[in-house]
Amino acid sequence: MPKKATTAALLMVVGSALVFNTFLTISGLTAELVTLINSVNVSPLGVITVICVIYLLLGCVFDSLAAMILTVPVFTPIAVSLGYDPLWFGVVVVIVVELGLITPPLGMNVFIVKNLAPDVPVWRIFAGVSPFVLANIVGLTLVVLLPAMALWLPELLN
Repeated sequence: MPKKATTAALLMVVGSALVFNTFLTISGLTAELVTLINSVNVSPLGVITVICVIYLLLGCVFDSLAAMILTVPVFTPIAVSLGYDPLWFGVVVVIVVELGLITPPLGMNVFIVKNLAPDVPVWRIFAGVSPFVLANIVGLTLVVLLPAMALWLPELLN
């Protein structure tokens, strides 16, 4: 895809996401979702796990920027209402979406590498990224279970 077409497609996604986010704000859907999640007896860790699974699936089929622009305005108020720090939630979102880009069987970045190296079989590329997938899963688990890991450096600035 030429650079102009890529830029136009990205700007179209950003513009559409801004319209979508305005709609969410005007309609009050985000506030209703926060109320619904808080009324259900689910642990905050369970809600974050479900959000992570959603982002993992979105990361497999969407560009990371598009997935984040479309969903962060919906999920951030939910995470904040559960008592999580918004900065921590942003770190978790970036880790999960980027993990989705290399996770088999739909990792978009793997197919980009396949396009750049057509003589290498896809299974071999997936085998090559599997240590990184495992390392990211371990890192994500640590950040989710120990939020202070993601927040210690920003807290030094205060």
